[in-house]
Amino acid sequence: MPRLYTPVGGLLGKKLSEFKPSSQPFERGLVQIFTGDGKGKTTAALGTVLRAAGQGLRVFIVFFMKGDYPYGEFATLPTLPNVTVAKYGLTSFCNPHKVKQEEKEQAKLALDAAREAVMSGKYDLVVMDEVNVATSWNLIEVEDVVKLVEEKPQKVELIFTGRYAPDKLVELADLVTEVRKVKHPFDKGIKARKGIEY
Repeated sequence: MPRLYTPVGGLLGKKLSEFKPSSQPFERGLVQIFTGDGKGKTTAALGTVLRAAGQGLRVFIVFFMKGDYPYGEFATLPTLPNVTVAKYGLTSFCNPHKVKQEEKEQAKLALDAAREAVMSGKYDLVVMDEVNVATSWNLIEVEDVVKLVEEKPQKVELIFTGRYAPDKLVELADLVTEVRKVKHPFDKGIKARKGIEY
């Protein structure tokens, strides 16, 4: 029979006030990419965020192209210790064939926020969610993201998510995971479910 752990104080023995930033950040921060046409790219990145927060790492997450859509993670992520969240984009979904100027402006703001976080010395891990799509659909220039990778401080870890990861970023990355769709409930007409897909 499995041994069950009983939380003490509500957080597996720790209170939020007891979480301190890690005194041992990375010697060398890597670049990770989660891409592909399957479900789970943002989920994988946020799983890493959850682990990083539990180890006292300082995390900044910037959401490209997700605006004010009511994703569940927007409510929970800011409650994690040492996690800062910024989100950009319009409420409506972006049409890659009719990109609006406002969408480009929002993506530029997201990239600026990510650059500021990377260069600030305040964060160990920076997640740029859907940045691959933003570059693929020409909301921002891939060269600007490449420049950020090349100029980042050595100890900062980066995670990029989204379909269509550009070849230039794949070449620079240390880890690339492609999430491949085998089956998806959308194909059977099952709509996105609150708490699972958003």
